[in-house]
Amino acid sequence: MITRLLLLGATGDLAGRFLLPALAELTAAGQLPEGLQLVGAAEPDWDDARFAEHVAARLAEHAGDVPAAARQALVAGARYRRVDLGDPATVAAAVAASPGGGPVAAYLALPPSLFPAAVRALGDAGLPPGSRIAVEKPFGRDLADARALNALLAEATGGVEAAAFRVDHFLGMPAVAGLPALRAPGSALAGQWDGEHLAQVDVVWEETLDVGGRAGFYDRTGALRDVLQNHLVQTLTLLAMELPATAAEEDLHRERLALLRAVRVPAPSATRRARYTAGPAGRAYVDADGVDPARGTETLAELVLEVGTPRWAGTRFVLRTGKAMAADRKQVVLHLRAPAPDGLPPEVERVADDRLAIALDAAQQATDGVRVHAPGERTAYGAVLADVLAGGSRTAVSAAEAEEAWRFVDPVRQAWSDGEPPLLEYPAGSPGPDAD
Repeated sequence: MITRLLLLGATGDLAGRFLLPALAELTAAGQLPEGLQLVGAAEPDWDDARFAEHVAARLAEHAGDVPAAARQALVAGARYRRVDLGDPATVAAAVAASPGGGPVAAYLALPPSLFPAAVRALGDAGLPPGSRIAVEKPFGRDLADARALNALLAEATGGVEAAAFRVDHFLGMPAVAGLPALRAPGSALAGQWDGEHLAQVDVVWEETLDVGGRAGFYDRTGALRDVLQNHLVQTLTLLAMELPATAAEEDLHRERLALLRAVRVPAPSATRRARYTAGPAGRAYVDADGVDPARGTETLAELVLEVGTPRWAGTRFVLRTGKAMAADRKQVVLHLRAPAPDGLPPEVERVADDRLAIALDAAQQATDGVRVHAPGERTAYGAVLADVLAGGSRTAVSAAEAEEAWRFVDPVRQAWSDGEPPLLEYPAGSPGPDAD
């Protein structure tokens, strides 16, 4: 296992809310490699002591349920280096900050606009053999950008696919990772998982939370890039792929890629985009600090997809995500053509005779207007970090998968930028535009 972790963007929101708490949780569970060395790196001119104070504060805020001894151990072992991504020498110094040599896992907990500079700097630093670069989402702004980022990663890692880790933490969420088991041979749903039995499958991630303090980032990203193109599409792959022949990771990636290659969006009319106005839940999106109304950024995105395989003939797949909605709905909904069978697994809720729901989220806590999924998303990031350090790829997206996911989403993005279909509106706190 890799025992040197370089966390680029260590003073940022992602690291503070999820990555550092996940490391503390892994420490408490004894799931980190012995002697793991954590080096935080970012722009602020801090020293080790200042970073240790920061880590302690973030853990107290977001991982207070983790035993104090585990939190203290993480704080005590943390080191810090200031980096300037425009100065590769500072990145090289951060890579070398952990004594003993050996491979490094460099995790890019950075704004997407900084990914190219960070990857170039890591490539210039000359990572030791066996190192990995973990890149957060969204992976590219469109298909061309994703291809360019893949090319940079290939150059920085010498073309070793396993050295590039494209993060999608939804793949580490227990409910998402467990989706294939729901239709495994012998289960109650095994014979129901096809177009003959399922008229429609919904993958929904709707939040009552608005964009909050992320408005500046969100306005340059939107619901399509922030959640749908990556998280919901990856959830779809685990729902609709053929079950892998073996437990090997290469078989899992092969089936996920095959599923993505079969997906298409029939037409722009099979999509919806909208943004929230002032309503029962608060002020309008366009009034949030950092928002440029002229961008027309969507806070709700919906795609109707078709999967061109014999298994899924006649089934509609609906992917939808939205902010400032009437209720938190994070689930998969199966619309059956006939009443559901008996003997359903505990993860599946019968909401009607012909409709089943599978929850994707976990318990939540709200802090300073930011909703943290605890332990769901923290556990997911723990799975990601363990995967990165162990050389695994179950919570990663391959280069081909990343580009294939953009293949059918990019025409939607382009149509939306051209004004088709029109941007709808819905009051904050409502079920959405044109809700039944």
